[in-house]
Amino acid sequence: MKVLVLLALVAIAAAWPNLGFQADGAGVSDAQKQHDVNFLLHKIYGEIRDSNLKAKADSFDPEADLSHYSDDGAAVQKLMRDLKDHRLLEQKHWFSLFNPRQRQEALMLFDVFIHCKDWDTFVSNAAYFRQRMNEGEFVYALYVAVIHSPLAEHVVLPPLYEVTPHLFTNSEVIEAAYRAKQTQTPGKFQSSFTGTKKNPEQRVAYFGEDIGMNTHHVTWHMEFPFWWQDSYSHHLDRKGENFFWVHHQLTVRFDAERLSNYLDPVGELHWDKPIVQGFAPHTTYKYGGQFPSRPDNVDFEDVDGVARIRDLLIVESRIRDAIAHGYIVDRAGNRIDIMNERGINVLGDIIESSMYSPNVQYYGALHNTAHIVLGRQADPHGKYALPPGVLEHFETATRDPSFFRLHKYMDNIFKEHKDSLPPYTVEDLKFNEVSVDKVSIDGQLETFFEDFEYSLINAVDDTQEIADVAISTYVPRLNHKDFSFNIDISNNGGEALATVRIFAWPHRDNNGIEYTFDEGRWNAIELDKFWVKLSPGTNHIVRKSSESAVTVPDVPSFETLFEKTREALGGADSGLTEFESATGIPNRFLLPKGNEQGLEFDLVVAVTDGAADAALDGLHENTEFNHYGAHGKYPDNRPHGYPLDRKVPDERVFEDLPNFGHIQVKVFNHGEHIHH
Repeated sequence: MKVLVLLALVAIAAAWPNLGFQADGAGVSDAQKQHDVNFLLHKIYGEIRDSNLKAKADSFDPEADLSHYSDDGAAVQKLMRDLKDHRLLEQKHWFSLFNPRQRQEALMLFDVFIHCKDWDTFVSNAAYFRQRMNEGEFVYALYVAVIHSPLAEHVVLPPLYEVTPHLFTNSEVIEAAYRAKQTQTPGKFQSSFTGTKKNPEQRVAYFGEDIGMNTHHVTWHMEFPFWWQDSYSHHLDRKGENFFWVHHQLTVRFDAERLSNYLDPVGELHWDKPIVQGFAPHTTYKYGGQFPSRPDNVDFEDVDGVARIRDLLIVESRIRDAIAHGYIVDRAGNRIDIMNERGINVLGDIIESSMYSPNVQYYGALHNTAHIVLGRQADPHGKYALPPGVLEHFETATRDPSFFRLHKYMDNIFKEHKDSLPPYTVEDLKFNEVSVDKVSIDGQLETFFEDFEYSLINAVDDTQEIADVAISTYVPRLNHKDFSFNIDISNNGGEALATVRIFAWPHRDNNGIEYTFDEGRWNAIELDKFWVKLSPGTNHIVRKSSESAVTVPDVPSFETLFEKTREALGGADSGLTEFESATGIPNRFLLPKGNEQGLEFDLVVAVTDGAADAALDGLHENTEFNHYGAHGKYPDNRPHGYPLDRKVPDERVFEDLPNFGHIQVKVFNHGEHIHH
């Protein structure tokens, strides 16, 4: 299995406190669990299509035997009380995680799932509440529970764009799907990106509107939810720093796509200036009408019941003040020093803010509040009773170009902190006896577009009496041809463990001016990171693009999951292991698009001391547990982005470093588009 150490630092398979879980779900096979989850998420707005699960849903009493819950049934009793008192959101209504009451309800259900001691209790509750709770709340709670519960460790979650296609698919295509269903005519419909060529932002819509990128973003926020408390089951290691890094990488990758398309890097959002780029989402809620649009050049307005713009400015200045001081003040008034490599973690918790924030009263929740404020600018005073904007769902947020402006603004606050730390010295960075002799690429770095098809069966209403007709859409998605990194490393000492870190950044800005090393390194895209045992002498390392630890493959479709599960129930190997974590960026986006002339990049390889870097043993051979960050530990001790994460006042430090390789490469795109 591919070593997904990078973004999949999930704390599953963690050393769970002994909560009395049955590791194998009381002898239930992984194939059976997969079967159950497939059917629980299929046709979410209709009846359950599996007779066993349907029977459970109709006859199960969640409160009948409380010994099946590790919290003695506290969570299930709380949820059942609200259900019986008709306090829960109705079905066939939109759901947003940023709506406090709706989030509370989804988390009440998650709380039930995470405390189930065996699979039968888990799946019976899921079937029962699927029939009675809001569909969006149910889907969210089940996804997060499958990701974090030890009972569901090997379950592969179906792609969200097939579970709730409305959030990922343009309205025009959804309408065509309904017509196909009504006339019982199979159909494949072409999806296009929002906007027209009159809007320069349209050139990079393939990035923000990519269904895989949307899935990456929403999945990451399920792996590391801002509402997470360790009392649920385990600690999420380096959660604040991961929040910084995953959004930093989205931001620098988006800028590289912009440069590939002759656009300037994205400018940051300012609370006191107009939002230059408007956005017309062309998407509709399954229940709740159109997603609101925003015209160009809108001034920020206070959002009733959420925040005043003034409050956001105050919170921002408190955070920047803490960075300038080099310490955070916690709720008790104690100082937490952030002038070290772990400071970024505290800062991430504060800026997001998550439940890990040491002082949410004082530092607020800049990121979460900003998402809502920006999402509501179409109807800030609730005059028109519009549903939430695209920024109020992690599934849809990256579709709006202002998402990247918002995150550039956050990213610059993080940069202020990182730039305040002392630069690395040659002593800090060198790896005794080890040098990088040569770096080269096998194959041309070339990208292309290809049509990607996914099913819209779950977009349309249906009944059991009428057979399904095949309805799907296809959308152009970026991909790249296979290539490999060739790295020659000399080791003049004994056998040594090494960490190989590969980054690339655009060589010039949109005006053709070369970036300095210090400007470039902040824009570095992480391409790979892996561990290797170096033998004495010359080591020739070949690393394929398909092995990258930062990426994950596209999740199999419902159809494939159903088919593989049937085979596995019949005793075959499901072949689904590599899809168990979906936390990386889509493997097709490893390289930015580039262009016809070949967009120049600086490619750097840093080979660092693996013994000092590794937080776990056996990283060079054991691909199983890296995949999850065993025991909740992230495998790399170094800060994300190391050794390029701190300012470089003198680039000779790197130029003179034997264990650092630096070459120029070009990424080409010749306009190739592989059609269906």
